Amino acid sequence: MIIKPLEKVRKRLGKAYMPLIVAIFFVVLNGLIYSSAKQNIVDYSEGQVAEESIRANKTIENTNATQQKQKLAAESVVPEYTYQEDIATNQKAYIENLFQLIDSVRKESNEEDQKRKEAAKDNESPQLVTEDEKIAALKKKFEEINTDDLGFYQRINNSFFQLVFQLSEEQVGQVEEESLNLIASKMSDQVRQSTLSDAKNDAISQADYLDVSADEKEAIKYLVSQGIVVNTFLNEKKTQELKETAADSVQPVMIYQGEIIVREGSQIDANALEKLELLGMTSSEASIYSLLAMLLVVVFQIIVLLYFMHNIKDKQQKDNYIAFYVIIMTLSIVVMKFFQIFQTESVLYTPLLYPAAFAPLVMNLFVNRRSGVLAAIFQVLFATVIFYEAMGTNILIVILISYLFSGLMGVLLPRKRIIDQGRAAIMWIVVFPLFLNIILEVFQGASFSSGRTWIALLCSIAGNVFALLLTVGLHQFIELVVTDDSVIVLNELSNPNHPLLKQLLEEAPGTYHHSMMVANLSANAVAEIGGRSLLTRVACYYHDIGKLKHANFFVENLPQGAENPHNFLLPEDSKQIIFGHVTDGAEILEKEKMPQFVIDICRQHHGTTLMKFFYMKAKERNPEVTEAEFRYPGPKPQSKEAGIVSIADTCEAAVRAMDSPTNEKIKKFVSDVINERILDGQLDESGLSLGEIRMMEKSLVNGLCSTFHSRIKYPKMKSEAQQMKEEQERGEN
Repeated sequence: MIIKPLEKVRKRLGKAYMPLIVAIFFVVLNGLIYSSAKQNIVDYSEGQVAEESIRANKTIENTNATQQKQKLAAESVVPEYTYQEDIATNQKAYIENLFQLIDSVRKESNEEDQKRKEAAKDNESPQLVTEDEKIAALKKKFEEINTDDLGFYQRINNSFFQLVFQLSEEQVGQVEEESLNLIASKMSDQVRQSTLSDAKNDAISQADYLDVSADEKEAIKYLVSQGIVVNTFLNEKKTQELKETAADSVQPVMIYQGEIIVREGSQIDANALEKLELLGMTSSEASIYSLLAMLLVVVFQIIVLLYFMHNIKDKQQKDNYIAFYVIIMTLSIVVMKFFQIFQTESVLYTPLLYPAAFAPLVMNLFVNRRSGVLAAIFQVLFATVIFYEAMGTNILIVILISYLFSGLMGVLLPRKRIIDQGRAAIMWIVVFPLFLNIILEVFQGASFSSGRTWIALLCSIAGNVFALLLTVGLHQFIELVVTDDSVIVLNELSNPNHPLLKQLLEEAPGTYHHSMMVANLSANAVAEIGGRSLLTRVACYYHDIGKLKHANFFVENLPQGAENPHNFLLPEDSKQIIFGHVTDGAEILEKEKMPQFVIDICRQHHGTTLMKFFYMKAKERNPEVTEAEFRYPGPKPQSKEAGIVSIADTCEAAVRAMDSPTNEKIKKFVSDVINERILDGQLDESGLSLGEIRMMEKSLVNGLCSTFHSRIKYPKMKSEAQQMKEEQERGEN
């Protein structure tokens, strides 16, 4: 990878180049994100109109609201009451005992009256026991009653006793019976303090309908009013426990980070101001924590990036990888920031239009998968800072998960041209992320009858399609910037009108034709093993460009019947000329600023093979000559493509020179060449596996057989050939 615009800068700055790139990256990213991370100084007051939507800056409990809810919950608890059934029994016993005492006093009074009548003289009226005496006697008996029960009797007025003592024994019995019935009826229900008055009034009303005298009714009503008492009491302890339980069960009222406290254009009321005060937002200076987090994210990314690139030994390659990552991530953050600017309350899903798969996908295609994963993770971290305003909201969760998933889907694609992947690219980049967004919407309970749900899904589809189209459309232009063998360059170099190819055709036509044949054979074989076919074809066009310097010293360029010039040279001189077509060719290609791969193919297509013919001739003249002196300078093929080109070059030249080549002869020759190269170690550094070598052999054999197979001589052609031979013999005679 060569980032051409930065190459001159890198050479000029030397060791300062990488620190400068990192420093610029640090400054640019912080500059882009600063406005999103910076918190403004705020001073809110009641009645103020919010110029923008005010969101909570943290998650905190709204203690006042929680206390209000707890109070309401406690007040809504139904008080717990305890019904004491024995109170009704006690009241009945009190009344029965009262009438027993009354009956006892009546009997004693009757006896006393009888005694007084007997003691009275004739014509004298005896002084009978008065009602006051009866009442006094009754109260005398109260002294014998248990102190705990005495209160009931003491509450009864003398007027009741006077009324009862005026009634007959039968009437008193009826008063007792009816009173006990009414009291028992009411006391069988729960009588609380709040319902006591109603219970008494109801019983008194029922007494009006009794078939008794007015005095009896009055006595019954009075006794009922005294006999009906509260029998159900508030259980304060249990009630308090219930209230505490109800209060404890109230969920705390939370203010969540990102929650809108006041919407844009709305007035700040007392409730909103209370929340803002609780959040510490009514009057505060800008917090530095978000800015600190921003700085830490940028620094953390740089540390991880440098550590990741640390294992790359080639310094130039390392510099180029880092520079490429810096450029792609900077552009990515610029685009992300662009969509953040247009995000509003009414258009929440604008960030989903961001092509989250683009940066990881490009890093995967042009650097490696690990750099793509790095880009996918850090663009999510940057999104967290950039979309800080949405912190704590569901939309931020959707954004972050969507960005991460889309980025990782881009990394999972094979490392080849995106346009060649078709359906697979659409599935990984568009379809699968769409399914994820549908799942996220379902998880949040979104309604698919809602327009907002469909807007979110459409935005996510648009963002992923945008990422795919962006990658497809920019791929060749990115190649043009970061590599020297982009498709655009290769198409230009493969044009037959290229000056070097035109010169080769004019000055070394045999070499030109040989190069075209080797290009076809090599490109087909490379395609079979999944290599870089177009790049190999272009490299083959120029692999023998060095023969231009001494074109006539190569047999394919000799005119028909011309003497081979090597017959007049020493083997050592011939060696230098032949060797020169490799080194001279590399120099020509470097001067023309050809892709490095093309230059490498030129250097490596003969590897370090032995120039046998001239070696044997030199050996005849000087037995001390070594093989090392007649081996090509190399290096050996360093790539699969170079290994295939080296075999195809030798086979094409040799088969072209064969007399009557047959399929069997071609197949055997190719096999022998491959075996010889393997034994000579020429393919050791190419990376070709045995399986790929077999595929290459099959492809080369098929290509050579289809090109150089012997043709059948039809009768007419045979007679014409015979006629030409006879004419030639006559001419010689």
